[in-house]
Amino acid sequence: MSNSRIAITPFAPNRLVRSRVAQTALTMIPPGDIDLARDEQPMLFDAGHDHTGIDPTQPVRLLGYYNRHRRPGASRGLVLVLHGWEGCSHSKTNLRLGQRLVDEGYDILRLNLRDHGPGIDLDPYGLNKGLFLGTLLEEVATVTHHIAALASDRPFYITGASMGGNFALRLARWHSERSPFHNLKKVVAICPALHPGRATDALDAHPATRRYYRQRWLRSLRAKQSAFPEVYQFAALEQVTTCRGMTEWLVESHRWKAAEFATVDDYFRAYSVLGDDLANLTVRATIITAADDPVVPVVDFYALAPHPLIDIQIHPTGGHCGFIDAPPLRFHMPEMILAELTRE
Repeated sequence: MSNSRIAITPFAPNRLVRSRVAQTALTMIPPGDIDLARDEQPMLFDAGHDHTGIDPTQPVRLLGYYNRHRRPGASRGLVLVLHGWEGCSHSKTNLRLGQRLVDEGYDILRLNLRDHGPGIDLDPYGLNKGLFLGTLLEEVATVTHHIAALASDRPFYITGASMGGNFALRLARWHSERSPFHNLKKVVAICPALHPGRATDALDAHPATRRYYRQRWLRSLRAKQSAFPEVYQFAALEQVTTCRGMTEWLVESHRWKAAEFATVDDYFRAYSVLGDDLANLTVRATIITAADDPVVPVVDFYALAPHPLIDIQIHPTGGHCGFIDAPPLRFHMPEMILAELTRE
């Protein structure tokens, strides 16, 4: 059965690093031996109409970083890599994955979603006047068409982790139901946030994850306000102590301009991937997650409707986007993704 729920070969790290806290925390360790910067090419994409309604006269612009493969011979294909919430093209997880992919013969494009980016070549918050929304799939799909064209006659793949995994699965649905991406062969989602509302509640439930994400989000919102002080005033938001509460404030008070959701749960549902949402899928997709993920509840994966093109691997441990063993320190997630790119 392709839509299996238990990993055939469960990830089983040393018990010293087996806890979900260790698995999640170890992802923060800076990667060594990464030299993607020496030949990465920044690419600014026109992402089409701004669906936030803040500035309909200006097209959305998204920044990505392209690297060619480094293995002798022809490219094995182009991989679009999508980061998690408050991550970016240069986050530790993406650097590790990107390095492994180019070394194994793949070209890569690490795309930054709106209001996300490393701040190396330009200010990501000043690129677009409208605020980031998890529902803004149209602009990501527009850019994905441009990126897929770069693959030419080579295979094209999409992979993402956490929120990036959510976007990856919704792009698979976009490909199947609305507008196919050129030569898309497979989508691989790691610990995707299928139900953003439950994921937000889960991260709020743990003081460490709540503090981490809230501080990073506030930093981003301050930068957005600094870029467009005539549009955004977030002083009152500084007093809200949870990520759900912050989201609710933005939905009900700020209204995100044109994107007016009646409640915060309406907003979360608008970009969830639940039940039979992937029923019309026409491209192969693999979902890899961990039962002990402290951010993404495993119950949502069991609730996905079976589909012959979807393979779901639920490992007993791995934390949130971890899959790390030690000693010595070994990051297995890039290997898991590589295995899926080559598996029919």
